[in-house]
Amino acid sequence: MKKEFSMSNDKVMINFTAKYCDSFEAVLESDGFRRILDIYLRRSKKKNSKSYRYLSNSLNTDSLIDVRRDIIQIIKYLTVMSVEEIIEHNERFLDLLSLKDDFIAFVEDFYLFWRRLERYTIIHRYKVQEGLAAASFTEANDNFSVLILKLYRKIEKSMLGYEPQVYRQIPAGGNACVMIHEMEWARPQGYELLEDIPFIDKILLETPFITYPKRNTRDGMFTEIDYNPLKYAQINKEHWFCYPAKIGGMLIFIYFHRDFMEHGITLCNLFEMARSEETRGRKPEMIYVFGAKDDGEELQTVFYDDKKNDIMLGYVNHSEKIDYFGYMKKMTLTLYNLLMIKRGYLPIHGSMVNIVLKSGDVANVVIMGDSGAGKSESLEAFRSLSEDYISDMTIIFDDMGTFKIEDGVIKGYGTEIGAFVRLDDLDQGYAFKEIDRSIFMNPDKINARLVMPVASYKEITKGYPIDFFFYANNYDEVREGDKYLNYFENVDDAKKTFKAGARIAKGTTTEKGLVESYFANPFGPAQKQIETDILIDEYFDLMFKSNQVKVGQIKTCLGVKGQEKTGPRSAAIELFDEIKRVKK
Repeated sequence: MKKEFSMSNDKVMINFTAKYCDSFEAVLESDGFRRILDIYLRRSKKKNSKSYRYLSNSLNTDSLIDVRRDIIQIIKYLTVMSVEEIIEHNERFLDLLSLKDDFIAFVEDFYLFWRRLERYTIIHRYKVQEGLAAASFTEANDNFSVLILKLYRKIEKSMLGYEPQVYRQIPAGGNACVMIHEMEWARPQGYELLEDIPFIDKILLETPFITYPKRNTRDGMFTEIDYNPLKYAQINKEHWFCYPAKIGGMLIFIYFHRDFMEHGITLCNLFEMARSEETRGRKPEMIYVFGAKDDGEELQTVFYDDKKNDIMLGYVNHSEKIDYFGYMKKMTLTLYNLLMIKRGYLPIHGSMVNIVLKSGDVANVVIMGDSGAGKSESLEAFRSLSEDYISDMTIIFDDMGTFKIEDGVIKGYGTEIGAFVRLDDLDQGYAFKEIDRSIFMNPDKINARLVMPVASYKEITKGYPIDFFFYANNYDEVREGDKYLNYFENVDDAKKTFKAGARIAKGTTTEKGLVESYFANPFGPAQKQIETDILIDEYFDLMFKSNQVKVGQIKTCLGVKGQEKTGPRSAAIELFDEIKRVKK
């Protein structure tokens, strides 16, 4: 990004390296301020809003250029003069400034318009910085936010003539500050399109970070193609960023268009960011290109197994239909799962937790199921009961993990350092307890989500032997006297249930009612069923023959009306009792 300011899809990009505003004058004379004011006035004129009518009538003009010029001039005056002094200096502004309440209403409306935009500040790590030399990465965004707040307060004080009695310290600068740099990596032939796209090196989040993507569900499956889709893609490198992530010891470069900036930034709460020394000169095992433009009219959510270059490539073209974080997260995990299947490891769509009970008993529990089956909700139930039952709890994975056989023992490994959780299914108040470090998505809609960090990369990649392996049954009602847990008596029944992947759809996708998905995992295993069948036979046979792992079902009741909250909690209590019994 070379421009000092750009705006697209209600997302503002401010390039601190090209221009860093450290005074009122620098802000008001910047191209960014003129652009924001111009867009605000255009939208206000189109709506024929009260504020625009007031400005147009008071300034006696309907020209957007004239209105914008006069407003900037008045705001400049208000930073150093009183209203009376301005009128005395220029009587043309008498009508505008004499209606103080209307002017204050305009300032509030303009300020609210600015804060409703998604605002990102960019710093180039190795380039000469104009006006930024004295400010560190973390201080730059803070200082800019303080400057915007001071400007807003100064204008209102000059209009009112007195200080406000209540100050609200709202982040008014960037919602996120991103440090980027150019990175040389071992780029094979066929990937020239990605050359010179800057890598993200550091991210500073102003939490809670609340975004409003246009979609709140994901549809369909990712399909395999037999050619490199980059051959037909179009990429303007000025509009792209790369988030380098580490997943299970593998490296993935996630490229995304600026129109989906909020999803790219959200990755930092979900996947461990790779350091510069871990990416420089290296070829990644996976590459994901999110939001590229091409000549096709249809939505493409595809992947390509580039055997020649040993790269698993994911590709989703530009469309409002993909403006949902699920498309970013799930394709990333699909690529990883496909890679694991090729290497003889079994991908698990579920949750895994290492539990240490107050009794001293320790167990590693895996709960498997597709979206909405109750995986994350079960973990939340464990957490909510921690004071009464648990001494310590470590989340190994919250959505996707991998089983590996090491020295005859099946161990579980995680993929994500964070959780992508439905707000609807969290315990009351929990979301607000985590608000200080979370990213919220469409909190006012069905399937509202938050993304929050839950574990360290070191913990999730350690490898834990599996003690309990349950299928998350969210459709069977549990009546009084019934058990929430039951075990399979033979391996064939277990494989049949796990492969069927049945669940009541909970609105996380466009599916409805009781549905099935192969091995409860449409992100890799469903695309490679023959290969996965071989792995399922190998791993399940070992579980039953070695008697290392107790395999069964846990009834979360998440799809049973009236039991959505009580089901995971009751199942968790029964599981704690079972751990005590088995470990004796």
